[in-house]
Amino acid sequence: MAEVVKMPKMSDTMTDGVLAKWHKKVGDKIKPGDVLAEIETDKATMDFESYQEGTLLFIGIEEGQSAPVDAVIAVLGAEGEDYKTALGNAGSEPEQAAPPAPAEEVAVPAAEAAPATPSVAPAPAAKVDLSTIPATVIRMPALSDTMTEGVINKWNFKVGDKVKSDDSLADVETDKATMEVVGYEEGTLLYIGPKEGEAAPVNGIIAIVGKAGTDITPLLQDSGLAPAAEEAAPAAEAAPAEEAAPAVEAAAEEAPAEEAHATDGDRIKISPLARRIAKEKGIDIHDLKGSADGGRIVKKDIEAYTPSAKPTTIAAPAPVAATPIPAPAPVATPVAVPAPVAAAPTPAPVITPVAAPAPQPVAATPAPAAVAPTQYAGVGKYTEKPVSQMRKVIAKRLSESLFTAPHFYVTMSIDMDQAIATRIKINETSSVKISFNDFVLKACAVALKQHPNINSSWLGDKIRYNETINIGVAVAVDEGLLVPVIRDADQKSLGGISVQVKDFAQKAKAKKLQPADWEGSTFTISNLGMFGVEEFTAIINPPDACILAVGGIQQVPVVKNGAVVPGNVMKVTLSCDHRVVDGATGAAFLQTVKALLEDPIRLMV
Repeated sequence: MAEVVKMPKMSDTMTDGVLAKWHKKVGDKIKPGDVLAEIETDKATMDFESYQEGTLLFIGIEEGQSAPVDAVIAVLGAEGEDYKTALGNAGSEPEQAAPPAPAEEVAVPAAEAAPATPSVAPAPAAKVDLSTIPATVIRMPALSDTMTEGVINKWNFKVGDKVKSDDSLADVETDKATMEVVGYEEGTLLYIGPKEGEAAPVNGIIAIVGKAGTDITPLLQDSGLAPAAEEAAPAAEAAPAEEAAPAVEAAAEEAPAEEAHATDGDRIKISPLARRIAKEKGIDIHDLKGSADGGRIVKKDIEAYTPSAKPTTIAAPAPVAATPIPAPAPVATPVAVPAPVAAAPTPAPVITPVAAPAPQPVAATPAPAAVAPTQYAGVGKYTEKPVSQMRKVIAKRLSESLFTAPHFYVTMSIDMDQAIATRIKINETSSVKISFNDFVLKACAVALKQHPNINSSWLGDKIRYNETINIGVAVAVDEGLLVPVIRDADQKSLGGISVQVKDFAQKAKAKKLQPADWEGSTFTISNLGMFGVEEFTAIINPPDACILAVGGIQQVPVVKNGAVVPGNVMKVTLSCDHRVVDGATGAAFLQTVKALLEDPIRLMV
C-alpha cells in the first residue's frame, strides 16, 4: 500500500522547509535509512532519511521549493502502484469523515450492535492481568529538570522492527536540546504513539515493545489511549484481529531474515549513535566491521577504526562491498540531467503535469543555483535568489526586536595598552592563545555580576533577572549568523573561554552546532574589530536586554599626564532595551568593563 512522505519538523521553530536537493528520483528503490533529500530549515541544511521501504512513486515539490511542515512531499509504494489514492487520502481526510452520514439506514443496526460491542469489550478488559502481557510500555522520560513535554524529532525504528535493549528508539527534542531515548527493552516494536514532529507529555506512552503478535489493546486502554490509538496502529490490528496476529508473526519471522542479509549488502547494521559519529568523522560505514551481535556496528567500532586498518577489515567481504557501491551510481546520474532525460523520458511526466515539451524545462530546472540576470530597458543587471530559512528567521527575530524593544546606545573608548601587553605575556607562555575578544568576554562576565540589571530579560508583565551569566558570541557563517553560548562565563578562566569560543566557531562553520549550543543566552557580544571596523551599533538578540558591539583597536594620539602620546583605543557600544535598562545603568556597566580592560590583571583573580 502506498504511503505518503511528509515534510518533517526538524527544529522547534521550523514552520516550513526548503527542498535543497533530492537524492532519489521517481522509480528508485528506497530502503529504511536511505537519505531521500536534503532539507533546509531555519537553522541548517539536514539529511532527511526514509523510514519506509518501497519504490519512489511521486515527488511533490521540486528542488528549491518550500513546503509547510506535514505537507506531502513524496509517495512510496509498490512498483506500478496507483499513488493518487494515497494522495487523495492524505488531502481529503476531513471529507472522508463526512461519508458515514449517508449511512442512515445502517445507523439503526449499528446503534443496535453498538451496545453489544461495548458489553463484550469491557468484560475482557476488566479480566486481563496486565502483568501477564508480554509487552512493556515505553514512556516519555524527563530529560531535564524543566521538561514538561518532548517532541519526537526522529524515530529510528518502525513498527515491526526488532529492537535491542541498548538501541536508541528515537531522538526527542526537549526545551534544552535534542537527545536520544533508549527503550532498555528487547523485542519487537509493536506500537508507536506520537509521530515525528508531535509532542508527548512526560510519562506519556510513546511506544510499546514486546513479543511479536501480542495484543496491546489492554495496555492502551489502561492508559486511556485506546480511542486515539485505535485510529493509528491498533486500527489495523483490531479490525482483522484474527488475521492480523498471523500477519504480525509472519512479519516478525521475515524481519530476522532481512537482518540476516544485512551483512550481505542489503543493509548495514549499525546503531544510530554509531551512524551519527561516523557521519561527523567522515567515515564510510561500508569500511567498518561490527563487533556486536550479527556484525552490528557500535560506538566502540567507530572509535577503534583507523584508515590504515581498512584493507584488513574489508579483505574478506571485498566482493560483497563491491555490490552496494554501484548502487549510488544510478542515484547520482540524475545530476547529469541531459543524459537520463534523453534516454529515459519516463521521469519527465512524473515531475510536473507538463506535456511533451517538459524535458526542456526539466533540464533548465537546476538553473536556480546560478540565476540568469534579468534585463529591462533602462535598468541595470541583477540577480534574484530565494531567501534561505536561516535568513528568514534572522529577519523576523531582529525586526521584532528593533521595532518592539526601544533601543538606546551608549558608547565608550577604552585604553587597551595594558591589555595588549598582558596578552603578549600570556601568549608567550600559554599553550592556549588568548584573543582580545576573550578579554572582552571575560570582562563582561565579571561586570555582569556587579550589574545584574544588564543580565535580565523583558517578559511582558515581568522582568527576569538571570542569576547565571551565559554570554552569546555572534559568529558569522555563509548563510547568516549563529550565536553559540558560553555558559557560566564568569566561572571560566581566560583560557577556558578561549578554547570554547574557538570550538564553537569551528562547529558553526561546519554546521555541527546543536540546539543546546545556541539556547539560553542572557547577554550577547558582537565583535567586528577584526574587519577593521572602528565602531558600530548592534540589534538586541531577544530575549536579552543588551548587546555589546566591539570595534577594532585603533592607534590614535591620546593625552596622558598632560602630554600627547601614541595610544591604542578600542570603542565599544552597548545597545540597551529601555524597558529594562536605563541610561545610567548602561553607562555604569561600561565603566566597569572599561576599568577591567584597562587593568586586566583583575581578570585573573
